[in-house]
Amino acid sequence: MVERTRRDPPRVSTDRHPALRRRAKRVRPAPDLPTGIRVVPRDQEEAIVDFGDRQVKLTNLRKPFWPALGIAKGDLIQYYVDVATVLLPHLRDRAMVMKRYPDGAAGPFFFMKRAPLPRPDWIETCAIEHASGNVIDFPIIQDLPALLWVINLGCIDLNQWYARCDDVDRPDYLHFDLDPGDGVAFTKVIECALILHETLAGLDMPVHAKTTGSKGMHLYVPIVRGPTQKQVWQVAKTVALEVARRHPTLMTAEYRLAKRPTGRVLIDYNQNAWGRTLASVYSVRPHPRACVSTPVTWREVARGFEVEDFRIDNLPARVRRRGDLWAPLLAAEGRVDLARFS
Repeated sequence: MVERTRRDPPRVSTDRHPALRRRAKRVRPAPDLPTGIRVVPRDQEEAIVDFGDRQVKLTNLRKPFWPALGIAKGDLIQYYVDVATVLLPHLRDRAMVMKRYPDGAAGPFFFMKRAPLPRPDWIETCAIEHASGNVIDFPIIQDLPALLWVINLGCIDLNQWYARCDDVDRPDYLHFDLDPGDGVAFTKVIECALILHETLAGLDMPVHAKTTGSKGMHLYVPIVRGPTQKQVWQVAKTVALEVARRHPTLMTAEYRLAKRPTGRVLIDYNQNAWGRTLASVYSVRPHPRACVSTPVTWREVARGFEVEDFRIDNLPARVRRRGDLWAPLLAAEGRVDLARFS
């Protein structure tokens, strides 16, 4: 990729965004830390976790992140240690948008795209050229040391790109964000999820569900990589508009808030647009109950549940019991070729 200067004119095409994975200093693979064992100390403000030729300094470990729940920053970091085995495969090789909460879940937050400096020389980045010609170095979470480094910056949830760094224009999945309007019960979100599941199954599209960890659900369809992000967005839009048309009293696909009917669940297809992100699977969210974006089976969806059923305090045990329910999103088989819809 050629680095642009301020004098270079912006590119015309919005479907091609050159990207370059900047590989880190060569280091040995990080050893796995023991699961179910406390690694992050509760009685210290700072600690250093040793990964052989890499060390991660953890700071402000006793700082309250959910004061009402007695959950400190160190507890958040420990949670990510406990689920790292199932989480990391979903983050690798993808640019990460950092959402930092320096004062905890109830405090103000800010987005950061550029990997901050100074940073360890073993942190990899994905340099993505935007339509303006601006090149942004996003961090990539390749392993547990990098994960702990990012969480220590005050990131509660993780927001990675839909496409991998080797081609940031061609995602691995399309998805639907089911977002209930004010006063809409979560049971309506579940009803929408089941309807959308049936619709997608009729199109021979395997679909996988997870909670948002906030108030809605995410439905993902693994796809054969090839269509551009804009083409994937168009397929998601077509499906969302049709499903909303068939169920106008339950859901809407109207993205504009001023024109959106009240009392509906929004099928948000616009999150498939280039550069957008959603909270990753297994991400903790800044919810008052410290909920986690959790994969669920369709049997669980049909039976019913609440977003608050899946939290930072019980998710590691669920993962040890159930494994990675989101593994089909990584598998080579079972992916939909969107070319048959063009």
